Amino acid sequence: MSNPTLQQTIEALAKEKGIEPEVIVSAIEEAVKTASRRYYKTNEDLHARFNLENGQVELFAVKQIVAEVTDPATEVGLAEAQQLYGEEAEVGMEIEFPKSTEVLGRIAAQTAKQVIFQKVREAERENIFAEYNERIGDVVSGTIKRFENGDIILELGRIEAVLPRKEQSRAESYAPGDRIRAVIRLVNRNAKGPQIVLSRTDAALLIKLFEQEVPEIYDGTVVIKGAVREAGDRAKVAVFSRERDVDPVGACVGMKGTRVQAIIRELRGEKIDIVEWSDDPTGFVTNALSPAKVQRVSIVDDQERVMEVVVEDKQLSLAIGKKGQNVRLAAKLTGWRIDIKSEEEKRKEVEAQLDGLEMPGEDVEAGEAATPLLILPDIHDEIVASLLDAGYESAEMVAAASIEALMEVPGIDQGTAESVLAAAQSEVEAAVARAQEAAVEGAAAGDAGEGAAAGDAGEGGAAVTEGGTDEAGDPPAADDEGAKRE
Repeated sequence: MSNPTLQQTIEALAKEKGIEPEVIVSAIEEAVKTASRRYYKTNEDLHARFNLENGQVELFAVKQIVAEVTDPATEVGLAEAQQLYGEEAEVGMEIEFPKSTEVLGRIAAQTAKQVIFQKVREAERENIFAEYNERIGDVVSGTIKRFENGDIILELGRIEAVLPRKEQSRAESYAPGDRIRAVIRLVNRNAKGPQIVLSRTDAALLIKLFEQEVPEIYDGTVVIKGAVREAGDRAKVAVFSRERDVDPVGACVGMKGTRVQAIIRELRGEKIDIVEWSDDPTGFVTNALSPAKVQRVSIVDDQERVMEVVVEDKQLSLAIGKKGQNVRLAAKLTGWRIDIKSEEEKRKEVEAQLDGLEMPGEDVEAGEAATPLLILPDIHDEIVASLLDAGYESAEMVAAASIEALMEVPGIDQGTAESVLAAAQSEVEAAVARAQEAAVEGAAAGDAGEGAAAGDAGEGGAAVTEGGTDEAGDPPAADDEGAKRE
């Protein structure tokens, strides 16, 4: 007799739980077998099979044909088997003996029900884990259901997810029933089922929002090379265009800022700096410090990835940012340690280096003026003459000048000004190195008076070091500089 109701129930349950009907059929077979063992209490090898034709669950005991029976519960003699199945029965074959399931009582049925629910629940949890574990980094929308010790529980369709307190932006506040978007950060397994952990502070959320709002990013024309955030305050995004005719920054900003404004609204007013990525580290750092305008950038230590950035005095606070935020985000985005100095600080540093250039043991008569000497390696004599006419009497004076100031000298354009500035800085550094080497030699070979003079020169060199570097010779960290100026 067919049982279409059971088949319909299986299909409906499979659709509701999002699992395959075969999983439920397997659970029913396992449940009937477990209940039958409890009822019959024998050592028989019981099996259950769901008959798709009539919708019934069939129960049977499997016995093996043997020449001599030693265990009647699992074995059957060859003669008895041949009486049942004829001459085809042979030793080693297995025979199924049907058993009734109608005798199973209420307790057995309750046991079967529990087994079915457990199997279905395990299959449902495994499906959820597999589905969301593959979606880590994707953005999902959910409705706030409740709050638990500062954590937010969201409803994502038929499952729940958690937004921990540490993954919430401090600039945001919510109420039950609010609908928010968050990125899937990770999926955990636990006894109650998979736990989906969301985040509103991860940089992946910012990247996904740009992909949704900017078609050029979605189709791959514009690529996001990096993104860093301090959730609720500020974020920086580096973009690059694969096509020369497409402006990556303009594509992300949109007409009258419509695209980026949509993202800012989603992040509750978080400020976003969109900068153009460059494979040139100095150019990338210059862009990353936006909105501050940088005068010049020089690499201090390529191996340790340290850069020195000089900005105008009025741009210093903007470049550092509130509590060092701007330079901190720029350092994270570029992967370089950034030491920011104003033009005034750089000028004082150069002057301090000049104080250490006096050779030990050299007597300078009172009132005797030093002869101006301008040495710039690899710079044409006509350019040097123009600089002398303009009042630049030494390499130190040139090194302390800005590119704009040098461009005011007749015959010097921007490219020439950059070359002149680089040559002057190299000459100053070389002069300092020569002075320090001479000081060491004078201290070793001179008398006590000459040794004392060399010692004074050494103290002058330490003062120079304190102006721009720490005792180890490394520039001070950008964060410390920002905190000091704030």
